[in-house]
Amino acid sequence: MKINVPDYILKLKPYKPGKPIEELEREYGIKDSIKLASNENPQGPPESALEAMKNALKNAHRYPDGSGFYLTQKLATKNHVKPENIVLGNGSDDIIGLLTRAFLTPGDQALMPLPSFLMYEIMVNSAGAESVFVPLSGPEKSFSIDLDGIVRMINPKTRMIFLTNPNNPTGTVIRKDDFDSFCSKVPKDILLVIDEAYIEFARDENGLFGQDYIDQGRPVVVLRTFSKAYGLAGLRVGYGIMDRDIAQVLNRVRMPFNVNSIAQAGALAALDDEDYLEKSLAVIQRGLDYLYGELDGMGVTYFKTQSNFFLIDVKMSADEVFERLLREGVIVRSMTSYGFPEYIRVTVGLIEENKRFIMAFKKVVSL
Repeated sequence: MKINVPDYILKLKPYKPGKPIEELEREYGIKDSIKLASNENPQGPPESALEAMKNALKNAHRYPDGSGFYLTQKLATKNHVKPENIVLGNGSDDIIGLLTRAFLTPGDQALMPLPSFLMYEIMVNSAGAESVFVPLSGPEKSFSIDLDGIVRMINPKTRMIFLTNPNNPTGTVIRKDDFDSFCSKVPKDILLVIDEAYIEFARDENGLFGQDYIDQGRPVVVLRTFSKAYGLAGLRVGYGIMDRDIAQVLNRVRMPFNVNSIAQAGALAALDDEDYLEKSLAVIQRGLDYLYGELDGMGVTYFKTQSNFFLIDVKMSADEVFERLLREGVIVRSMTSYGFPEYIRVTVGLIEENKRFIMAFKKVVSL
């Protein structure tokens, strides 16, 4: 069979997610493995969300509310914006796809840090546009996003800039003053996409808070998700905060019913569960304190984070360390595909999981 596929589609590299626990145990014949690879909430989903989803199941034969009215209203109130500033997505990945589909055409360029979230490149290239990468600063600056470097790469083809705050995989945040200076140098017709999937974990009081820039005279979209701090990664619920004119464009290309009714019910309940969120943040902070202390004792180089994950310099093949840890029943993320062949990224887990990681890590790096 012959079928005409554009070259820019054939050149796409599929996103490779973290290794599932079931796959690891099947391949290696082990049990009771732990996953510290995908920046998930180690507590599991909120009980309040589980109960709400259970109640919503009785209406599973009905189509969802395509506008997500109640969830949109609650998100608008929580984020101090208007409902018309909110667009719901099947995860924040969905919003990225809507943005690239709506605002990029073949020949356009989008700038993004390198490394960062791999879906930016995939979505930009799938629109026939070109991804232009700007390397992060060096380790002396904790691999922060090089805003000046991004400015230098702007040209007449630039239509969109992606910024991740906190950045994945490095956990650094953009300072508000630095962002203000950056904005003064960026043409006002370039769409700024600020991905704040991990913003709930950030503790730097001087850090950028993207929603402060909505309706301020330049096109800004802030991405948020329920997958991390709210513990609902499996539901795929995300949203964007943006100027109403941008939102109206996205709603023209958004698939109907892109957020299912069960997910909407779970997200609504999670938003009201402040105790769960506070506990999640406390678990991550205690876990980081423990992991930092253990790694300091080992003399291992790592980079402090404003998120629920952090980078470790293993000073050898990250892929090899990754494979050795797998055999100990511990899944982390090798950063080789991100351009850091001697770094692993570790998600903070429950205290028992963190202790198990340290025990396994000490073993594999001493081999």
